[in-house]
Amino acid sequence: MKTLLGAVLLLTFLVGPVAGADVVERVVATVNDKAIFLSDLRKRAVPFLPQVSEAPTDTERAARLKELYDQLLNLLIEEELLRQLASESGIVVTDADVESAITNIRSQNNMTEEQFIEAVRSQGMSEAQYRADLKKQLARYKLINERVRSRVNITEDEVRRRYEKRARGENEQLRFKVSHLVVRLDPDASATETAAVRKEAGVVRAALTPDNFEERAEELGGGELGWIAEGDLPEDLGRVLMPLDPGDISDPVRGSGGFHIFYVQDREVGSDFPSFDEMKEELFREMLDTAMRRQERIFIEELRRNAIVNRML
Repeated sequence: MKTLLGAVLLLTFLVGPVAGADVVERVVATVNDKAIFLSDLRKRAVPFLPQVSEAPTDTERAARLKELYDQLLNLLIEEELLRQLASESGIVVTDADVESAITNIRSQNNMTEEQFIEAVRSQGMSEAQYRADLKKQLARYKLINERVRSRVNITEDEVRRRYEKRARGENEQLRFKVSHLVVRLDPDASATETAAVRKEAGVVRAALTPDNFEERAEELGGGELGWIAEGDLPEDLGRVLMPLDPGDISDPVRGSGGFHIFYVQDREVGSDFPSFDEMKEELFREMLDTAMRRQERIFIEELRRNAIVNRML
């Protein structure tokens, strides 16, 4: 009780003088001349006050509360910037949108309506406050999706790289299904002869496609190598194959007997790991969420730079 009382007294100290039972209202920030009030900040702080009250000393409680207010004021400023832009953009969130979102939240958490309301109240919020906050979040989501999503482009190749990186983290090796051809070079060739064959190999490579690779391999020498495990690859061959995706053809590489050109028919992770097709949707979502959060921060910083924001706390 003493700790909680200390937090309440501290909150009263920070938010301003008391007249009777009422706290004097004041402006704590303006965003393009739109005011954010102390009461807005106090309401947003309510769910976090128990954490403040757990601090062992008045000094630490004061520090925690100041940090909390700084963070929440930044959040309120961001919300106001986005609210203003959403309004200018004609973005509207209806009560039906809010109701649908709540239904989804309840469904995902297997909650009855009563359980949901109790969970909201346990966070120090009324149902009306929760709905108002959710409406702001939905407007933010619509705006960010409209303005930021176009900045994010995640290719299947990038998702495959993430998949293979995760597989390596599980000590799984890559395997490559490879064919090759060789533009022959005499082991005793001079530097001039080597340069000429290198140039010839470049001409051969420029004309190669997945459709004609097998035919050219039969003409020049080479053929199917089958599946090769990552750990079995010579270092120079590994450097060549690792960046290649299925369907890619390497540049000429000096090797025994001449200049080798490799065609990757397929690549996969060891059999003890889920397949790429099984994981790609999950990985794509993870990568999209990360990229969207990064671009959202950049977008909000751009909004702040172009706005007139005054903090008065």
